[in-house]
Amino acid sequence: MSDNLSFTISGVRTDVVFSGSRRLPESDLTIFDANTAPLFDAVPDPLVLPAGEQAKEWESVRAILERCARLALGRDAVLCGVGGGVVCDITAFAASLYMRGCGLVLVPTTLLSMVDASLGGKTGIDFLGYKNMVGTFYPSGRIVIRADVVRTLPQREYLSGLAEVIKTALIGDRDLLVLLETRHDAVMAREPALVEEMIRRCLSVKGRLVEEDPKEGGARALLNLGHTFGHALETATGFTGWTHGEAVAWGIGRALEAGKRFGMTDPDFSERVTSLLASYGYRLRADLPYAALAPGFERDKKRKGGRTRLVIPCDVCDMRMVEASTEDLTAVIDAAGPGRGKERMKA
Repeated sequence: MSDNLSFTISGVRTDVVFSGSRRLPESDLTIFDANTAPLFDAVPDPLVLPAGEQAKEWESVRAILERCARLALGRDAVLCGVGGGVVCDITAFAASLYMRGCGLVLVPTTLLSMVDASLGGKTGIDFLGYKNMVGTFYPSGRIVIRADVVRTLPQREYLSGLAEVIKTALIGDRDLLVLLETRHDAVMAREPALVEEMIRRCLSVKGRLVEEDPKEGGARALLNLGHTFGHALETATGFTGWTHGEAVAWGIGRALEAGKRFGMTDPDFSERVTSLLASYGYRLRADLPYAALAPGFERDKKRKGGRTRLVIPCDVCDMRMVEASTEDLTAVIDAAGPGRGKERMKA
């Protein structure tokens, strides 16, 4: 399986290339994190950032911009980000700012960044402790996927990305959902052909939605399934104790609970998804009250008119957007009685 993919996002063509080479694309500046440089052939004078969510801040962007300026790079320069979602987001953000926009290539090295973060043009950093508070839309012209790198990931990092695979299957790929259910052992063994198939399927689903709605004015928002709850959890815990994927898996569980309480989600479907999440070992309880999560909800980028927008999974490939009040969220997080808040939901 070696066919490449191509999408047009806001008029920018993004080519997704599957490669087995250790050689990186040519660029004027390559940005790694502390974990990714050994995975590829050496490049001259790279910029190496700290690894992890804590590096997703303005100082990292500043370091890239300062290096670009010291090298006297022009608008025709190409920045290459090599790493997980953090490095991809930071590099893309810096590229969108330098000279009001320079060239960009991304080489994602985690399953999460391969199936989600690298495609679609969202860039950004965390700000004042809140997830992705500052950023831009800036699609990469090229994304290079080296799927074999997935085998080098720690188990927890692999499962973090797998949560995004599950999310994408629920949104737009019935066959991928069945694959995740019926080939559990092969998924956990990271069989190479299967891993590449999962990546390709996820990119196909996301690519279609992003082409249709590049700046999240409509259908693209469905990709936030589990993320409104998950981002609030990450904020409440200071980005420690939960990986992004673990938080998203927990958030999918909360979205299912919301859907049941509001009479939107089929109980059998909810049980099917909950069982799937549990089979891969995801935590579905966080034991945090609404009050602890409230700051994350209040600063959610999708919030409008004092109400939080949620993606509710009603069935496979049937996602619906609703607006939830504080009372609705409290009912779901604090496990209030069934049906409470239903009359306040606005589809």
